[in-house]
Amino acid sequence: MNINWYPGHMAKTRRQLEEDLSGVDAVIELFDARAAASSRNPDLEAMCGGKPRLLVLGRADLADPAVTALWQKVLPGSAAVNAASPGASKAVLPALRKLLAERIRRDTEKGQAGRPLRVIVIGVPNTGKSTLINTLLRRRAAKAEDRPGVTRSRGWFSMERGFLLMDTPGMLWPKFEDTRTGFHLAFTGAIRDEIMDTETLAARLIDTLEALYPGALGGRYGTAGGLEALAERRGYLLPGGVPDTGRMALALLDDFRAGKLGRISLERPE
Repeated sequence: MNINWYPGHMAKTRRQLEEDLSGVDAVIELFDARAAASSRNPDLEAMCGGKPRLLVLGRADLADPAVTALWQKVLPGSAAVNAASPGASKAVLPALRKLLAERIRRDTEKGQAGRPLRVIVIGVPNTGKSTLINTLLRRRAAKAEDRPGVTRSRGWFSMERGFLLMDTPGMLWPKFEDTRTGFHLAFTGAIRDEIMDTETLAARLIDTLEALYPGALGGRYGTAGGLEALAERRGYLLPGGVPDTGRMALALLDDFRAGKLGRISLERPE
């Protein structure tokens, strides 16, 4: 993808994250179940070092459940959640306590039973990190919106169950190994729409959906085909009856991200 998508603040985010990671007991790495490979920043594994790490597939309510189950098989111990659902706590907290059982045991032996455990939540932009923290806290503490780049600052949040949680800005990496990764991140909203041509992105999404889920477009719009065909079917027309492909592109991306095309996974384990 020949686009200038890597903003200057990402380098600052990386430096700050490296500093924060040095003082935590465990890491929750949240990624998008719809693009479970592309939404995992390859730099984060090295940055986490030997820290206990819980892998969480977020937005699982929007992903194909059969494919999510396959990912969980190749990622043992991972949790699949809708970060906004109370069920996320039931999936994440027991897994986190199991992950930190040895740390809890050592603290108890040292006479530090009940010491708050510091857990940092990391991942690429727009995977629902702040939403997950709010769900775990059972209150709205971290700023959360369904778009990338909302979290710009860090902060610790105290949880009743013996954890301190830190929210972090989403972090991308400077270079994608292939164009598929970049497009999949853009489809799910991890990359800002403003830096890409929306119609090009939507056309690529149409090709992807027709290959993976041939009935998805027809089920939503009553027809398949390109942006012009979809715009005509929806009645998105400019003066003179010209299909408004720009409006259709935005509608298609919004519908995909909201799950209105069905539960779709863009990637399967290899």
